[in-house]
Amino acid sequence: MRLTYLAYTFSLIMKNFSLVLLFPAIIGLWYKEYNSVPPFLITALTIMLIASIIKRIVPNTKNIKTINDIKKSEGLTVVTFSWVFAGLFASIPYLFFGITPINALFEAFSGITTTGATALTTFDYPHSMLFWRSFTQWLGGMGIIVLFIAVLPQFAIAGRQLFFAEAPGPTEEKFTPRIKSTAAALWKIYAGMTLLEFILLKFFGMSGFESLCHAFSSLSGGGFSPNHTSLIGFSNRILWTITFFMFFAGANFNLQYQAWTKFNPFLLFKNEEFKTYFSVVFVIAVLLAGSLFANMHYTFSESLTHAFFNISSLVSSTGFCSADFAKWDYTSKILLFTIMLFGSCASSAGGGLKVTRWLLIFKIMKSEMMKILHPKAIYNIKVGNYTVPKEILYQTLMFVSFYFAFIVLSAFLIAVLEKDTIVAVVGSVAAVGNIGPGLGQIIGPLGSFADLTCTTKIILMIDMLAGRLELIPFLVLFQRDLWSFKK
Repeated sequence: MRLTYLAYTFSLIMKNFSLVLLFPAIIGLWYKEYNSVPPFLITALTIMLIASIIKRIVPNTKNIKTINDIKKSEGLTVVTFSWVFAGLFASIPYLFFGITPINALFEAFSGITTTGATALTTFDYPHSMLFWRSFTQWLGGMGIIVLFIAVLPQFAIAGRQLFFAEAPGPTEEKFTPRIKSTAAALWKIYAGMTLLEFILLKFFGMSGFESLCHAFSSLSGGGFSPNHTSLIGFSNRILWTITFFMFFAGANFNLQYQAWTKFNPFLLFKNEEFKTYFSVVFVIAVLLAGSLFANMHYTFSESLTHAFFNISSLVSSTGFCSADFAKWDYTSKILLFTIMLFGSCASSAGGGLKVTRWLLIFKIMKSEMMKILHPKAIYNIKVGNYTVPKEILYQTLMFVSFYFAFIVLSAFLIAVLEKDTIVAVVGSVAAVGNIGPGLGQIIGPLGSFADLTCTTKIILMIDMLAGRLELIPFLVLFQRDLWSFKK
């Protein structure tokens, strides 16, 4: 890898990341909370200073005029370290508000990876800090690298390596000839849907600040709320509005862009992945509604509202709650845990294993069973009209193996540390899947991760980062060959 390219690209990303800290500073000025402004300005100046130092201490960085020939290994490294340092820098403002360093790091990494697990035990903070929590999720939802590819001319060509390094998946999807145009189109639909949700929530009676924060957190699949009780107690109109946007936060944004630009929403149901996603959400939500009606004695309307809201929240890895589902019956909890493992669609803001991978796994299993009956037959595995290459199938199996191995290892370590199997297993699934809250009273929807040990929080932060990067770029960092530098 070329150190000069890494230094130039990383410093460029960090320099522009510092600018986003002006937004919470503006919120502080808007609400006349002047003491809350300096933490964000100081952090922004610190990041810019570090970016400048990197360019100065690495030789020949100033001589680089273009990064169009950046290599894939360099792209993976830049993306992974950008996310790591984005989390570190995002934690700095929290320190000024009296939050301990480990909890500040946890909150920042949970925000930037759109996990939504919180280490806060009180929400008595200035508007600027609560805004920053939700805003970091919004930035992380579509991806900070994708944002810079869309707006920075330096990434017009070189952005391809960074784009697919940040959002690896079973297939490499781009729906415009140029990656920059693809990134810009994704951010347009993402920002447009956020604005629409904000307007609707405001129209249905939510305050302007809460509407903005919840729009940021739901479209990003994040789940941070400025309220300690999340969305418990809000009207059904607000809950169903957020349900709609959470559901589409977990759907493929590339597919949505094509459907909305062609004014044909029925295109969504011609896609096998979306049909599977829709069907699973609908069936499990109906089953959960039946369980709530029969076992928790909710009314028919309450059962449907809470079922569809919380299933959409968990499948899109958002993590909002409309009720304390830690107190629900065993059957309801099993259904919630099932949807946590399922995950959202590829190229979405949601996390989890992803629907496409589940489809491929079952198709591979079916193919292998058919080969037992017909050994000489040749079976091509397709998703929709796309024939999946063998290397993609192999990568999918490897990804699934690493995914569950990561969860098992994390759960084992946390169980030893916390002496609580529920916290260990559900917490690991929630962190690697970027879901946020788990089950149980400690890390449930109204709980907090604050009382967990520092080591457990570090493990969960690693899980969050690995889950957001979909493991591959994260695991590549442990390959010795990657760390061979040249000028």
